[in-house]
Amino acid sequence: MKYKTLGNTGLLVSTACLGTMTFGGGKDFWKVVGTVDQAGADELIKAAIEAGVNFFDTADVYSEGESEKILGQSLKNLNIARKDIVLATKVFGRVGPGRNDVGASRGHIMDAVETSLRRLQTDHIDVYQIHGSDSVTPIEETLRALDTLVTQGKVRYIGCSNWQAWKIAKALGISEIRNLARFDTLQAYYSIAGRDLERELVPFLEAEKIGLLVWSPLAGGLLSGKFSRENQKPKGSRRSEFDFPIVDKERTWKILEAMVPIAKAHDCSPARISLAWLLAKPVVTSVIIGAKRLDQLQDNLAAVELKLAENEIRQLDEVSALPPEYPGWMIPFQSSNRLEPVARPPTAHLTKV
Repeated sequence: MKYKTLGNTGLLVSTACLGTMTFGGGKDFWKVVGTVDQAGADELIKAAIEAGVNFFDTADVYSEGESEKILGQSLKNLNIARKDIVLATKVFGRVGPGRNDVGASRGHIMDAVETSLRRLQTDHIDVYQIHGSDSVTPIEETLRALDTLVTQGKVRYIGCSNWQAWKIAKALGISEIRNLARFDTLQAYYSIAGRDLERELVPFLEAEKIGLLVWSPLAGGLLSGKFSRENQKPKGSRRSEFDFPIVDKERTWKILEAMVPIAKAHDCSPARISLAWLLAKPVVTSVIIGAKRLDQLQDNLAAVELKLAENEIRQLDEVSALPPEYPGWMIPFQSSNRLEPVARPPTAHLTKV
């Protein structure tokens, strides 16, 4: 296993993070996502720990709270020391019928953190993330609530998920001016089939030293190896029932076709190639891997040790490249000679006095 610092902090996290969205199940959407019970969760977490994973991610909305409960109980069942793991959860989604049972208001955050701590059976959350962009609550209110939790010791680091670059930039400015806790991470969708965040978010995160935690690195299973141009709705796949996240399917089929010889050369699955491609990106801190079965988890974890050749990465970069978009194509055009030495004016006609 490999480790990186969490954003601009001294906290080390494994580059593979076990996501627990598949824990619990339930009805409707959660039944489709996965129904890993307590015994199954214990098995997956044990295997992850043995592989060197020290980072675990959940959210208060996953399986209506059951994911947090199962994760917390697994850590107890396996007798894992709290100091040896980094525990991340999220707040924002609707957790009840009340008007304020959703969002990033101070009221909801303060209520939600107590519930998450109780379910997880812990006295602190290592990384507490705002799960979505709240169009109602002022950013400063959210930041002040998170800062209070950091001061109280209930939360150690804070992050956001699915936020726009401009909004994170505004939040960082407020944190600096008001001396409030600063976002250390962004949890965002990123995959070889969905590279949109490279337009604005990647350069921003690199400049501000914010860690990137990747959700759905296999594009909702589309890059798992089950799908192809010829088999676009395989049985038993979550994506066949819930077509999310949004991707350009035609582009994805071309990517998968380009992966075939690369996967064959490494004697592995397209999923492992997809994850290895992501892990090779310097901006990526940790890739969140979700699994229903032990063999899935083991295959995905093996991507950490898979090193793609430069020409293989180049092939995958080219076939998955984003179409040009303004101002992206204009900036390199205007900056093409910015770093070139300035030509000196001709001096042949000058004479010494």
